[in-house]
Amino acid sequence: MPHRLHKLLEPVVTDLGYELWHLESVGAGKNAVLRLYIDSSEGIGIEDCEAVSHEVSAALDVADDDRGDSYQLEVSSPGLDRPLASAAHFERFIGERARVNMFAPVAGQRKFKGQIRAVKGEVVELACDDATYDLPIGDMAKARLEPVFDSDD
Repeated sequence: MPHRLHKLLEPVVTDLGYELWHLESVGAGKNAVLRLYIDSSEGIGIEDCEAVSHEVSAALDVADDDRGDSYQLEVSSPGLDRPLASAAHFERFIGERARVNMFAPVAGQRKFKGQIRAVKGEVVELACDDATYDLPIGDMAKARLEPVFDSDD
């Protein structure tokens, strides 16, 4: 279902001048949440989220997504610790740090924290401490940027 929703909503968000960074559908029934993360080179403010929320709600109503009013729509900026869900996301942040949780262990571990070195197809090369790992994007349970704050103030 998220792929179908992404295909439906991406043109709506793009037409408003934003990038649909990520889409999550969690929960079910009255606890269902549809979460959109939008991005823009100028940044994202509350007005941007409101505009996208209004247009996305209308698009979902027109599409009669069989969800009725049984979901809560959330629209926000991806933030500094933005989710990474595609090869393009990882490529955009080569050289930055990320946290990755895998569904199944790779080299005996599921959690990784390191620098994004490269992206080869659908595999991310992540340098962690003294080792480098090739992590398939499709096997990632969760991946996020890890913001680094300078303490030289």
